[in-house]
Amino acid sequence: MTETLHIVGGGMAGSEAAWQAASRGLRVVIHEMRPKVATFAHRTGHLAEMVCSNSFRSDDDERNAVGLLHWEMRAAQGLIMEMATRHRLPAGGALAVDRDPFAEAVTERLRSHPLISVSEEEVTELPSSGNWIIATGPLTSGALADSIRAETGAEALAFFDAIAPIVYAESVDMSVAWMQSRYDKGETAEEQTAYMNCPMDKAQYEAFIDALLAAEKTEFHEGETAGYFDGCLPIEVMAERGRETLRFGPMKPVGLTNPHNPVKPYAVVQLRRDNKLGTLYNIVGFQTKMKYGAQTAVFKMIPGLEEASFARLGGIHRNTFLNSPTLLDDQMRLKSRPNIRFAGQITGVEGYVESAAMGLLAGRMAAAELLGETLPPPPPETAMGALITHITGGAEAKTFQPMNVNFGLFPPIDARGGRKGRKDRYKAYTDRAKEAFTAWLS
Repeated sequence: MTETLHIVGGGMAGSEAAWQAASRGLRVVIHEMRPKVATFAHRTGHLAEMVCSNSFRSDDDERNAVGLLHWEMRAAQGLIMEMATRHRLPAGGALAVDRDPFAEAVTERLRSHPLISVSEEEVTELPSSGNWIIATGPLTSGALADSIRAETGAEALAFFDAIAPIVYAESVDMSVAWMQSRYDKGETAEEQTAYMNCPMDKAQYEAFIDALLAAEKTEFHEGETAGYFDGCLPIEVMAERGRETLRFGPMKPVGLTNPHNPVKPYAVVQLRRDNKLGTLYNIVGFQTKMKYGAQTAVFKMIPGLEEASFARLGGIHRNTFLNSPTLLDDQMRLKSRPNIRFAGQITGVEGYVESAAMGLLAGRMAAAELLGETLPPPPPETAMGALITHITGGAEAKTFQPMNVNFGLFPPIDARGGRKGRKDRYKAYTDRAKEAFTAWLS
């Protein structure tokens, strides 16, 4: 084997991609600029350093989507999950990790592999030749980010991430909410289900604004500039500019008719379909710096969302990511330069586990290609398959935002034989996924 795979970025995705490719006989060079070039978040030069949490979240592989992803990565002999399990801390049903020993162990395993070498130089532009995986994560260096933007177009790469909360469609009370596009725009059945609408009367709106203003907020982190927010303000900042600001912004009630009540709403919260399956809806314009607990309490004040379940809560933070549905093929290759794959958080997944999972797929796909084979993506019924389907075509390109793994990304379970309770339904998802993933691995 004379081919070499180059991987830019030694985080979760890059580390896992390197391990998977080297395990299949490829020579691998990991290009990691740390510690020579520092970031504001990292403390060491270790590979797979954890910077914002020590948790891999739930380890329940029977009723939790991220726990299922853990199971799939273990089944695929993933390095990240092996080391996370080896260095786990007591955390109930979650997989919490002792950060420094974990990163040290990943680094030692990769550096000691005879087919893997590490180059501590910064890669500043997309390479024109060779076989590459770009796994630089949310803190992609400025020079490389500029090169990616020059290749993909200014609108295809976001340098900051304004995240609106995402709700499971099945948890919205449709006896209160209703489906309608503003001014009845949209002719097809799909377009007519593009928006859910939750009405507020004056008293409900005033109480919502009071709660929004009083809610506990997170502080800005180093690297998050106030200038960014001029173009995309948190809802609480809009509310601070005047109590009616939201009612003339994302909560304007015009062009809508509530079929449940002839009285015109004072304000309307709109939710926009977030995936092609119609299982997830994001709350339009509700990017926020509220803490997670406060978000849940405040958003459940919205009529129709009192019992809402959230696939993701809102936020605004530094996060470089591609508009992957328009740029990447189902092999995670850049369509304009197929010698380059992308992996990890830069592709539009959220979380350590999801990033590592996309690295696992990119490493395996690259290895297969260089060995003269083709590895199809995992089935969409699996956790990995649901993620790669989301980032390479399952999401709406115009509203694409980073996403954690969740059951809303999976094809729905056949409901014949009666509606299952949530626990039974989630177990059905994981049983189906394990069978499909096992078949894909073989």
